[in-house]
Amino acid sequence: VSTLAEKGVPSVVQRTLIRPPAGRIGPLTVDERQKLINASPVAGQYDQMIDRESAYEVLQKKAAQGQAEAAATKEQEADSTSGWRLPDILGGGSSAPGPRGGQPRARQTVAEAAMKSVVRSVGSSLGRALVRGILGSLSKR
Repeated sequence: VSTLAEKGVPSVVQRTLIRPPAGRIGPLTVDERQKLINASPVAGQYDQMIDRESAYEVLQKKAAQGQAEAAATKEQEADSTSGWRLPDILGGGSSAPGPRGGQPRARQTVAEAAMKSVVRSVGSSLGRALVRGILGSLSKR
């Protein structure tokens, strides 16, 4: 056997006698097992099973509480508003400040938003057609 001397330098190989590990064929008896358990340096420390709450269980509980709170908040909002409403652009409360910072304005209903979109689309296509007509007549001269 060779071992490491000081500073990690291998020592000269020496002849030694090595005792092989003890082995046994077959299971222990109940008495032998109990003697080994009692002779252990950690005897009695791990005898009682403790089922502590794991981090996974804590996170699951927090997620369930968060979902319950979100559902309760949604129910309160649904009860307090009438009809369908679009979410606030600013992401704040249930209303945004007015154009001059005065009274808060109400959220748009779905119908109002759809009508606004249609009017905007028609206006932009009409404007495009007018500009093309004017520029087309100028280029023909």
